[in-house]
Amino acid sequence: MALSTEESGRLAALLSGQDERVTTRWTEIVTRSLRGRLSQAELRRQVQDLHHAIVATGDKGTIDLSAESAGELRAALSELSRGRARQGFSATETTISVFALKDVLAELVQEAGGPNALQDYVAFSKLVDEMGLFTFESFVRTRESLIADQAEQLLELSTPVVKLWEGVVAVPLVGTLDSARAQVVMERLLQTLVDTGSPYAIIDITGVPAVDTQVAQHILKTVVAARLMGADCIISGIRPQIAQTIVALGIEFGDIATKASLADALRHVLRLSGVETARRQPRRGV
Repeated sequence: MALSTEESGRLAALLSGQDERVTTRWTEIVTRSLRGRLSQAELRRQVQDLHHAIVATGDKGTIDLSAESAGELRAALSELSRGRARQGFSATETTISVFALKDVLAELVQEAGGPNALQDYVAFSKLVDEMGLFTFESFVRTRESLIADQAEQLLELSTPVVKLWEGVVAVPLVGTLDSARAQVVMERLLQTLVDTGSPYAIIDITGVPAVDTQVAQHILKTVVAARLMGADCIISGIRPQIAQTIVALGIEFGDIATKASLADALRHVLRLSGVETARRQPRRGV
């Protein structure tokens, strides 16, 4: 919806003629919807930025939100959306901040009167609706980006690579292992092998609830990648139930060493490294 040159001029004149009143009234209406979740100073600054962008765009001629001349207005709406999304506001609370301009315009148009009052208000309302829709879409894009970033951070936190001994690193896996997480596991393990120069890596699947063909393939790919980096891999955490599943599915780990527990895997690696280890003997009763 684009305003004509005449309508754009009348809108700019209407808003610029009463800057302080428009800003104050607009801020008051938005404040009620936000219930004190944003400071008055910050809210007023946002309203002033939008007010200035609308007036500046109107002074250039036709207000068309999709036109190059409306770049400043789109930027102000996008900045509002990004800021509110990062602060945890909802899409409704964000778009209401734009739609509140309708109430302000209704008061101004009614006071100004004139033969074009009703026509102008309808046109102005359609423009505000388009601004609200643009704000909503910008808000959604920002939230999707934030969610994607948080998901990536959670993936990294859920796949730590720890140093157990000099030359020995381990990846304790907990939870399901899908393609995305398997890729993160592989990348973090390989990077750690490069950083530490460790010749041994233990992949512990004690916390993996079930092993199927897909999970096994992910583990095997990680082992092959580690071997290409010059490191030997040991898989630990093979519980009886998982062992039975692996046999039933016909999954073969080939010459990859497997151990029942992480402790057994570490002991195996230390023996390969020439480090003497001893099992703790159970204490006998007196």
